[in-house]
Amino acid sequence: MPAMYDKPVRILMQEMIPALGISPGDTFTREQAVQWFAENYPKIKQGTVAAHLVRLSTNVLSRLQYSARPDGSDDHFFKIDSSTFRLYEPGRDPTPISESTPASEEPNESPSEGTGEFAYEHDLRNFLARNLQLIEPGLTLYTDEGITGVEFPVGGRFIDILAVDLSGNYVVIELKVSKGYDRVVGQLLRYMNWIKKNHSDEGQNVRGVIVAKNISEDLRLACDGLPEVALAEYELAVSIRPVSGLNA
Repeated sequence: MPAMYDKPVRILMQEMIPALGISPGDTFTREQAVQWFAENYPKIKQGTVAAHLVRLSTNVLSRLQYSARPDGSDDHFFKIDSSTFRLYEPGRDPTPISESTPASEEPNESPSEGTGEFAYEHDLRNFLARNLQLIEPGLTLYTDEGITGVEFPVGGRFIDILAVDLSGNYVVIELKVSKGYDRVVGQLLRYMNWIKKNHSDEGQNVRGVIVAKNISEDLRLACDGLPEVALAEYELAVSIRPVSGLNA
């Protein structure tokens, strides 16, 4: 997506710091950042502001999805809670999360061997983010100034994958490594409506997809009559091609 202003958002974020009078030890909120951009750079969307706060926060694992620069030039903030930040303080704060020092992540579930499930939700997410055509031909990952649709922030929460279809409409994708239950519908609809209200342009539609190993009957029933929500099940398959030392 072409830049709307002469400077990228990551640089405008640095200008925001003195403009808001933020000094070391001071805290500020995501809402303050969103408001500052709304007043000074109104074409930049709320989701883009929130995503760049993540990118520039040294202790947020999701910054790995947003191309945080390894030279330290994106190490500006430290996230305190879901909506509060302060300036990053070298020597006081932990080493910034980067590709060379990633934080660990625990599995969401513990599937039994041979179940055909992804062991980690982030593995399923990363695989599908690279292979969105498996969900729908022409589907592509949302990108904007180094920000991607992987773990896209929406009001303090994160969409698993935000994609764009062939018509330029948004597709919100929620993933479950095992069984998908009806409670995920409320989560998906909340994310879809946030994108409609805060991120989509006029005339740009938003729909949703739930992908799980198994779709429960309750989930099928809950989505009946919701044409903007689609359901899909994934399957894993592994094949072995002998190279040497094995009997054909």
